[in-house]
Amino acid sequence: MHTRATWSAVAVGLVGVLCATMSLAPRVLRAQPSMVVLVRHGEKATEGGNDPSLSDAGRVRAQALADALAMTTPTTIIVSSLKRTAETAAVVSAKTGVVPTVIAIGSGASHVADVAAAVRKASGVVLVVGHSNTVPAIVTALGGPKLPDICDSSYATMFVLTPGVGGTAAQVVLGHYGVADGPMPAACTGMVAK
Repeated sequence: MHTRATWSAVAVGLVGVLCATMSLAPRVLRAQPSMVVLVRHGEKATEGGNDPSLSDAGRVRAQALADALAMTTPTTIIVSSLKRTAETAAVVSAKTGVVPTVIAIGSGASHVADVAAAVRKASGVVLVVGHSNTVPAIVTALGGPKLPDICDSSYATMFVLTPGVGGTAAQVVLGHYGVADGPMPAACTGMVAK
């Protein structure tokens, strides 16, 4: 016959075993994006000072971005504080109802770190619209390879990044969308696969 003391000892033993087992169980992975799409803003107007709007070609590029993402729905859109990035994301934002998160442009390194932190907090598909000198740095900050700046005359470049899991490197695919860029000047060969 079992006494209360015996059952108490069994219960305490079971709790101990459960606690030990739970501590060995795999931890639940924190939420992270399943995919990050990074593009430079569309072509900008020649007037407008330091914060120009998109040109007609840039507005066409914004529509091309929405067309390129037609088979996926971003759950987060991140843009800089310069209006050309918000204007580039506007068609995708209107179609999805996702209000873009604006990260102040500030200093280059601070902006890149702030965007990368915002991406890491997101889940699902994330669209980042940045600049020729920030998009490659953001790819690197998210675990991708070190890349050169995007050539100033290039607007069709698209990076599709799948974050690494458990310390593995991120996977990055270089693609293009919309109207193809014209011939690149000799100084802009950094993005060409060697």
